[in-house]
Amino acid sequence: MKDMDNPENLAKCPFRGTRVGGAIGSKPQLDDWWPNRLQVELLHQESAVANPLSDFDYKEAFNKIDLEQLKNEIKQLLVESKDWWPADYNNYGPQMIRMAWHSAGTYRIADGRGGAGQAMQRFGPINSWWDNGNIDKSRRLIWPIKQKYGASISWADLIVLTGNCALEIMNFPTFGYAGGRRDAWEPDRSTYWGPEFWNGKPFKESNVGEYYDGHPEEMVTQKLRWKGEPSDPNRDLENPMAATHQALIYVNPEGPGGNGEPRDSAMAIRESFKRMAMNDEETVALIAGGHAFGKSHGMVSADKIGPAPEAAPLQAMGMGWQNPEGTGFGKYTMTNGIEGSWTPDPTTWDNDYLTNLFKFEWKKTESPAGAVQWTPVDEHAPKTPDAHEEGKMNPLMMMTSDIALKVDPDYRKVCERFLNDFDYFTDAFSRAWYKLTHRDMGPKDRYLGPEVPQEDLLWQDPIPKIDYDLIDSSDIVALKRKILDTGLSVSALVSAAWSSAAIYRNSDKRGGANGARISLKPQNNWDLNRPDELNRVLETYRTLKSDFDGSQSGNKKVSLADLIVLGGCAAIEKAAKDAGFDIQVPFTPGRNDANQEQTDEESFDWLKPVSDGFKNYHNDKVGYNVPPERIFLDRAQLLTLSAPEWTVLTGGLRVLEQNFDRSRHGLFTERPGVLTNDFFKVLLSMDYEWVPQNDQEMIFDIKNRENGNVKYTATRCDLIFGSNAQLRNIAEVYGAEDGKDRFVRDFVKAWDKVMMLDRYDVKDD
Repeated sequence: MKDMDNPENLAKCPFRGTRVGGAIGSKPQLDDWWPNRLQVELLHQESAVANPLSDFDYKEAFNKIDLEQLKNEIKQLLVESKDWWPADYNNYGPQMIRMAWHSAGTYRIADGRGGAGQAMQRFGPINSWWDNGNIDKSRRLIWPIKQKYGASISWADLIVLTGNCALEIMNFPTFGYAGGRRDAWEPDRSTYWGPEFWNGKPFKESNVGEYYDGHPEEMVTQKLRWKGEPSDPNRDLENPMAATHQALIYVNPEGPGGNGEPRDSAMAIRESFKRMAMNDEETVALIAGGHAFGKSHGMVSADKIGPAPEAAPLQAMGMGWQNPEGTGFGKYTMTNGIEGSWTPDPTTWDNDYLTNLFKFEWKKTESPAGAVQWTPVDEHAPKTPDAHEEGKMNPLMMMTSDIALKVDPDYRKVCERFLNDFDYFTDAFSRAWYKLTHRDMGPKDRYLGPEVPQEDLLWQDPIPKIDYDLIDSSDIVALKRKILDTGLSVSALVSAAWSSAAIYRNSDKRGGANGARISLKPQNNWDLNRPDELNRVLETYRTLKSDFDGSQSGNKKVSLADLIVLGGCAAIEKAAKDAGFDIQVPFTPGRNDANQEQTDEESFDWLKPVSDGFKNYHNDKVGYNVPPERIFLDRAQLLTLSAPEWTVLTGGLRVLEQNFDRSRHGLFTERPGVLTNDFFKVLLSMDYEWVPQNDQEMIFDIKNRENGNVKYTATRCDLIFGSNAQLRNIAEVYGAEDGKDRFVRDFVKAWDKVMMLDRYDVKDD
């Protein structure tokens, strides 16, 4: 490739008419020319064309695996050390726990992104985060298992299963295991991991100039992630991130910015783990449990380590962080820069981590790589065996993030409880580990395998199993008629159904209409759901449900969840008929109702959008520091919508009066409540001009060009469908004279898709 630096070779680029800099994958590209462009193409990731297994029945293949045999093979592999990457203490268990932990630990509750669900750890940028140093070696070590079982077990499932096997060979009783994760086949280009510029090196205040690669003006972006000084208790983490800095899984183990201050570290830990859906007890259990095993590596200075996998040379074959010191592995290994082990027996489950943390005083020292760490003050404290040199003993080690558990009063109470009851600690860690590695899988209907626990856990958003007969086609017709006869408006019925179903997010498979949680706290009081109107609709449905259930001689019932969706379908059929189209909206019964005790209010409140373009809702007080249309795109992506589906749903919801505050923004019709393509006809018309109401350019007046009168008003989430080139071309399909029928058909199809997104009881994802 060096020859390509020669100007004489530029014309030899196989992409005719371009220089090398214009070839695919090189700059300049569209985003370099127009960095503020709305990237609508992000909706079309994960194409079946990219998936070599798109025609493969993974559920059937996984269920045929002899899981016990597979686990035995993994466990045998974990104690067979390889020359090219020797095992610490002749046991790969601790290394594999870290692999599984870091695969799952990217999860964040704010938008459900991250987690182990698609094995995104295999792709950039995650595969090249400094905090994931040498995990590329872990995946290579288990390749023989993956090679043998092939498509029958995904990388995502294998990574978590290997972590479980690692715990079990070190005498830890795991809570359970579920398969069912499907691998991604391309990098994630939509998740926002933070504003920092990153060159693959660990971030420290001392090397900030090098970190930003000579661009000190970018240093200010670091403040967006963790607002305020390290000691400021009012500082906050930028929404929606959970890690305190890009390229970290949770927090800097040396303390914020590497400052070595345990109290600061405790604050960072609490906020970060809370953003990852963990309470104080679960947080301590994970840290104390995870650090019962293995060691940290910091024998070589970070500036000597080679580039991360995404920047490694071709001959590295996808492995990064090449180490020039000694053998480059074993006793010379470099990962996060901290060196040592927490316990005298790093391959056995015991309570020595907490015992040593509280029994001894610890002094701040430095690792051979210069990282901040802690060593016992008492020179007679227990030693830990060297991971590779037989007979050599080393001092114990603690990280600043470990000392944080001792100095923080609330964390200390949890630690003392675990110290006094090892069985309780064991159970707490097993449950927290299970939650960590399964948090993003969604409903238990997606879980596969013989080790799925029977117990329903609150974080799984449980829904009772149906123990009654479902309504049939004649019941559906009769119930639709009764719903419309109540006098509830089309707008109110559609709003209840859409509000119930459209909080679904495909990132962690949470939300959706199943469970009827829109009738429960906190969802029934969210301002964007028009709560006064919603609760009137729900009371009407409860009466209909009671009347229907009481009139049945057998075991047939209708759930509130089904009635909510059915009412939306009936309203859309009426709206379409009023527009001159006779169409039946699909409806699949089978949803059931959860109760308040089965709903974690604090966790569920994270599902409330800070901005929702479908309802023209935007909360400036807690929203992201980005334009509403970009968050609108994000919501469409969480609903798995294509650009045409996003466009047609927005146009339909506007004419059906779905604005959260009943405003007339985007209501480009003289017949509200009728399913017309009027939104697109006005949006595309040159009879109007679009004038911002103020310098913020959030609300616009749509003025008649002839007389200057204001005809309509609109938001950015309305105008984007006429402004963005890709969306405008789609809007033109629905705004054309021959597009009316297509508009109604496509709207109904997209509506049904959203209503069914969480129905894993009847669909295979």
